[in-house]
Amino acid sequence: MLILKCPAQLQLLEETLRKSLPATLPVLGTVMTVARGNPFTHEVLVDSWPHFRIVLTRLRPEVLPQEHKDPKGFYTNQLAVFYRDEGALRALLEDTEAVSWARAFHMQGMQEGLEEAVRDVASAKGVRMETTQYKALLSPEPPRPRG
Repeated sequence: MLILKCPAQLQLLEETLRKSLPATLPVLGTVMTVARGNPFTHEVLVDSWPHFRIVLTRLRPEVLPQEHKDPKGFYTNQLAVFYRDEGALRALLEDTEAVSWARAFHMQGMQEGLEEAVRDVASAKGVRMETTQYKALLSPEPPRPRG
């Protein structure tokens, strides 16, 4: 996985992700945050550049204070994912450098197949997983103010 740090790369990724809304929503916000100064110390990973098949966003592991490194603390190990290829997703889930299965994590994504892929890899690793469904509601054209 490659970590994108260059502002031009992040800007191009942001523009590309906007074209695939709403599926890219979980990663787009973090990409925008990183591109604009990154106050929350996130990082953006891709499998290749510029023709990526998967984007993963996460907190940079090395910047977490020791008290936040509890293996059961999934709120400090939040991941968001967007993928174009389910095979790339499965490869990412197997990559222990990208996704640490030794710690609890919270993964967000909006694509079909994500839950099944995570369940398959979790089962193969002997890890119990819980799923919580979220719905994203978008209003593409808000009403104009009267006046």
